Amino acid sequence: MAIQTRQLDYKDGSQTLCGQLAWDPSSDGPSPGVLVVHTWAGCGEFERGKAIDLARLGYVALAVDMYGDGVVGGGPEENARLMAPLLEDRALLQRRVLRALEALKSLQRVDASRTAAIGFCFGGLCVLDLARTGAECQGAVSFHGLLDPPGNLEGVRIRASVLVLHGWDDPMALPESVAALGAELTVGGADWQVHAYGGTMHAFTNPKASSPQNGTVYSARADSRSWEAMRNFLGEALGTARRAPLPA
Repeated sequence: MAIQTRQLDYKDGSQTLCGQLAWDPSSDGPSPGVLVVHTWAGCGEFERGKAIDLARLGYVALAVDMYGDGVVGGGPEENARLMAPLLEDRALLQRRVLRALEALKSLQRVDASRTAAIGFCFGGLCVLDLARTGAECQGAVSFHGLLDPPGNLEGVRIRASVLVLHGWDDPMALPESVAALGAELTVGGADWQVHAYGGTMHAFTNPKASSPQNGTVYSARADSRSWEAMRNFLGEALGTARRAPLPA
């Protein structure tokens, strides 16, 4: 059967958040759930497409709305304006992504004991912050994410395994910030990995990214490699991997 989708509204206080759910109706029983957290532009076609791709892999996927009311930015200035309040108030950002996780876990078709989150650019920061809260989820995957620590979660034990998929030439997350993140995750007790792609800038999964002067360039090779790395990671973290038999 074809993948099915529908809008899923959930709440953060009085703010309505409008996500999109994707699932394979032929799946038997509850399936692992995965959040997809958007770039600075809001929850658009790119993120909804990724949710559908995850549903084809057997997950129930929720493309998250971090801004509310399904708002999507129309360009860099509006995108920055939408993102700014959440960057300035990381507790708000963390609460928003936690509300999304709660909404996903509440669904009958989702196995609440097996959940993860992936995010792109700003969304990468969101899923890292989800892990930093010590949330009860099994994995967090950041694609070319912002790496800045939040400053409000020192001493929290990180339960989720973490995978960071990073362009080494990303001007928005320099090598020293990658090293700092590794140190932070180690202190938090996380099981973590960083895959860094040489000759690769920010937004490497977005086919529309073509601005070398701004450090945002699509890379088909890094896109393919990072998606495969995510598939392997989620298979391990959520117990869906098909393992080859060990040699005799």
